[in-house]
Amino acid sequence: MPRSILLSTCFGVLATAPAFAQDAAPLVDIITINASRTSAETTQLDQQDIASQTTPDATAVLAQLPGLNSVSNGALSGQVQYRGLFGDRLNIRLNGRQFVSGGPNLMDPPMHYAPASLLEQVIVDRGISPVSAGPGLAGGMDAQFKSVDWSQDSTFSFSADLSVGLQSVDEGWSRSALLGTANNQFRLYAFGAHETGEDFSSGDFDIAGTQYERLIYGLGAGLQSDDQSLSVQFRRNETGPTGNPQFAMDIRFVDSDFIEVDYDRSQGAWTFGARLSWNDVAHAMNNFSLRPAPGDMMRFRETFAYAEHQAIALTASRDFAGGALSLGLDHTRATHDVTITNPNNADFFLNNLPDIEIQRTGAFVEWQGPLGQWDAEIGARFDSRDAEADTASVGSAVPMMPAMLAMNFNMSDRAWDDVTTDFAARIWRPLSDQALLRVNLARKTRVPTYLERFAWLPTPASAGLADGNTYVGDIELEAETAWIVEAGIDFQNDTAYFRPSAFYRRVDDYIQGVAFDDTVGIVDTPVEMVSMMNGDMTPLRFANVDAELYGFDGDFGYQLSPSWQLDGRFEYVRAKRRDISDNLYRVAPGNIGLGLTYQAERWQAGLETVWTASQDEVSSTNSEQASDSYCLWNFHARLDGPAGSTLAVRMDNLFDETYVPHLSGRNRNAGSQLALGDGIPGAGRNFGLRLSWAR
Repeated sequence: MPRSILLSTCFGVLATAPAFAQDAAPLVDIITINASRTSAETTQLDQQDIASQTTPDATAVLAQLPGLNSVSNGALSGQVQYRGLFGDRLNIRLNGRQFVSGGPNLMDPPMHYAPASLLEQVIVDRGISPVSAGPGLAGGMDAQFKSVDWSQDSTFSFSADLSVGLQSVDEGWSRSALLGTANNQFRLYAFGAHETGEDFSSGDFDIAGTQYERLIYGLGAGLQSDDQSLSVQFRRNETGPTGNPQFAMDIRFVDSDFIEVDYDRSQGAWTFGARLSWNDVAHAMNNFSLRPAPGDMMRFRETFAYAEHQAIALTASRDFAGGALSLGLDHTRATHDVTITNPNNADFFLNNLPDIEIQRTGAFVEWQGPLGQWDAEIGARFDSRDAEADTASVGSAVPMMPAMLAMNFNMSDRAWDDVTTDFAARIWRPLSDQALLRVNLARKTRVPTYLERFAWLPTPASAGLADGNTYVGDIELEAETAWIVEAGIDFQNDTAYFRPSAFYRRVDDYIQGVAFDDTVGIVDTPVEMVSMMNGDMTPLRFANVDAELYGFDGDFGYQLSPSWQLDGRFEYVRAKRRDISDNLYRVAPGNIGLGLTYQAERWQAGLETVWTASQDEVSSTNSEQASDSYCLWNFHARLDGPAGSTLAVRMDNLFDETYVPHLSGRNRNAGSQLALGDGIPGAGRNFGLRLSWAR
């Protein structure tokens, strides 16, 4: 979803400034989706107005905090960017769990599976993620689904949470429901959400191939006693035909299942936990259903991708040395298989990512407590990893050159293993009753993805880079290692708050596409010949380079009167390579926003303006184009009705500004009024409405 719309709720509903606590406060932000919450353990932004969001892209929720942006690759394929990094460099979890996406282009990134209408809250790790949350190079976040809470006695109570929304820009509709019952020992609930939309409009024309359809539903149950609890949840995702004009193909379907089991038990001074999870994905994409079919029957393509993931995590915690000690063991196993076909010719297929199996076994130790005049969270993680690919196969109708590449791949060593270590220290101390100093220090790692390591066939698949280049992998890639330092101050008094942060990340062995060989533009290798057949004479290969990212961000607010509140946010990140003079690809430009909100007893209304700078610090390696600055205005209002009902109204892009967000990608759908290669513009003026009811 365009950056401007994502920011439009950023400043509307901060009627109460974040409250600091002396334990976990500096470590996370919490965005509460549908209800105002308070907490003594977190820095919390109560964003009730998120309930008015009718966009299907849940990254709109995350883009409301400093440093967070949305990389738009389609209505349901938005990725989260944090301080210039996105993709699997971020530790994104659903219900506390990491999992696998289905396709090599990340058409189903993590937030694809988390519509805002079904989320209870999003917990965002400030700066870096703790080692207990799993591996990850940068920060992370945990999107938690709604459920039914236990009651206080043996009497069963009924719970319901219903909503319906619409938006004019794509004639979009969304419906969601959560129904359940619980007492103090048992709970049972069911939930579902359905979203549909047509091509969205920008200015005087529609952007072809941007329609979407998604259905998510599931069941949950729980059992608890005084010293133990057991919870189970099942979710099913069914994504229908959905446009991705930034890619060479569109989604035909994404069918995914999730099963989660949680068990917790207290035993003396110890608390033990077990987390089991499983998910699988069946995904098909093609280049003819939602865009003009190729004129040549031999260029019809349909790709089938399958993925499966199993995980188990065991934890133990207790009081220790004046704080809390946590120990953990976890193991994951993931498999991926991708086959490219031509539906007009059964003998044309390429199993380009063949039955890849990836395993990780990890252990961590983490302690949180007082450390002299400071409070601290300090941890270490060790992960043993291995990956192996099966033999690739091609059909008899495949030309000789790709078949030769498959043969060379099959003759190579297709197994890899390594051990990675992560360390993280997040420390903070009060400077006064109103100010708190935070410092983060970390060494974080990321291993190459299966695509970066095992892609033997040059294709545009790039885990969502969407830059139009073709890529091949490298089995010899080293793990990325980031050295991170961050410092910030959280200030709050009775009328104002201010939370600035500055950060620096030095990344050794950063994985980046580079020229395939030294003779760029001269087609003299089989890889370049096959790439030229796919329309790119200058393919890229994933390689280790060196990079650095630094910048600052923050948010602020001032209570002008009992009813009027001014809020804002700002961010800037500089991301570049250290080995050559070039910039990293697809990094959000600096931006700043201001919002003015009037809060009455049962209603509120606000006006926001968001200014986004131009971005000319672009990647020549990725043939990235610069973008212009723009400024947008948005309006929101909310009425809290009787019996738990809420009516929320939005008007985004009030003056119908035509603009191209830097992170929106380039058009590759020839059936659009938008020219091939043009930046996909943001949505035009959009009226949105959401009616919700909860009890």
